[in-house]
Amino acid sequence: MTDNLSLGQRGLRESATFDRAAIAEIQRAASTGIYDIRGGGAKRKVPHFDDLLFLGASMSRYPLEGYRERCGTDVVLGDRNAKYPLHLDTPVTIAGMSFGALSGRAKEALGRGASEVGTSTTTGDGGMTPEERGQSKHLVYQYLPSRYGMNPDDLRKADAIEVVLGQGAKPGGGGMLLGQKISERVAGMRTLPQGIDQRSASRHPDWTGPDDLAIKIGELREITDWEKPIYIKVGATRTYYDVKLAVHAGADVVVVDGMQGGTAATQDVFIEHVGIPTLAAIPQAVQALQELDMHRKVQLIVSGGIRTGADVAKAMALGADAVAIGSAALIALGDNDPQHEDEYRKLGSAAGFYDDYQEGKDPAGITTQDPELAARFDPIEGGRRLANYLRVLTMEAQTIARACGKAHLQHLEPEDLVALTIESAAMARVPLAGTSWIPGMSGAF
Repeated sequence: MTDNLSLGQRGLRESATFDRAAIAEIQRAASTGIYDIRGGGAKRKVPHFDDLLFLGASMSRYPLEGYRERCGTDVVLGDRNAKYPLHLDTPVTIAGMSFGALSGRAKEALGRGASEVGTSTTTGDGGMTPEERGQSKHLVYQYLPSRYGMNPDDLRKADAIEVVLGQGAKPGGGGMLLGQKISERVAGMRTLPQGIDQRSASRHPDWTGPDDLAIKIGELREITDWEKPIYIKVGATRTYYDVKLAVHAGADVVVVDGMQGGTAATQDVFIEHVGIPTLAAIPQAVQALQELDMHRKVQLIVSGGIRTGADVAKAMALGADAVAIGSAALIALGDNDPQHEDEYRKLGSAAGFYDDYQEGKDPAGITTQDPELAARFDPIEGGRRLANYLRVLTMEAQTIARACGKAHLQHLEPEDLVALTIESAAMARVPLAGTSWIPGMSGAF
């Protein structure tokens, strides 16, 4: 009779501290003696854009007619110092994802999709591929601590340069690319031995602080004849101070990447326990820019967990000029597609859960260097899918802006938002819904 009772009827209860996932990780660590490495972003639930709501217009302000009144979406990035700032048709950009982490065809598809809707894509670590440059109308070149694939000629070929100091999934930690993804071509571009694990440095080798960064930005401007906007990317931690230092060093654009941002591979303990949520980082970045009288003069790009047009609109209402997407772009290309369910299960995962990007066995052919798997992916179809997704994000954000009576996405403001929880209200610095209370605003920052 006892065997037929449910766990609850037997009085069994799972520990909130030592739940089954925690027990499994302890057992895995005890068995292998190594820490867990995975891709993707944080899986723990943290305050996010879903915890905010917009206040649509009604009597106190009028909405715009959706099909008759214009709502602008264009943005200019990098006009502080650069001769040729980027003029984008949508504020949704593609974040840096390397050739190595992604297949060459996937990089080509990102360029195709971004160009079709008039936005930019970004190289990621390891250098610039001809496929990506050839298909990208606006290409941002990432300049990372590793210097893998760094080439002054490619800096000149790029439309902007993004100096990466940190990433949301692993602020304070370097990149990782396991040997099974270091093909002959990847090894050649990065000057690495083929098939051997690669770890990138966590800090740039030729500077130790903001004064050195200012010198480096000056060097990059000289190399590119002051033509290219210079971005500074930081993982969201001490955001207020990092943004101020980036502006003082001469950045044209600051990119802030929250802890929900993904990665090709790093320690799980980094992904889940280092950094702060995107929602908490944006107001700190905006405050820093405002105190320097640089808000909208130095543009702010926000990344980490952007999925919908509502997320785009909320980030912009909090003060961002643009957003960047990474994980969502890969899903749009076809990653985690249920059509590959059987193959995901053979890898010990499932569609919607697959985060073993570091293994290089992606059945969708996107996060792999295996030639047979990569050949499955059609970059033209992938680019079309990405372009469709970017259009939807832009239209959804426009719909919300019009409902708030705004003729441009950049006219959205914190006053258009309320929060559903005390935590999100405190982080986003907007009132708790139904009240005028912003938790913590009476105290110091």
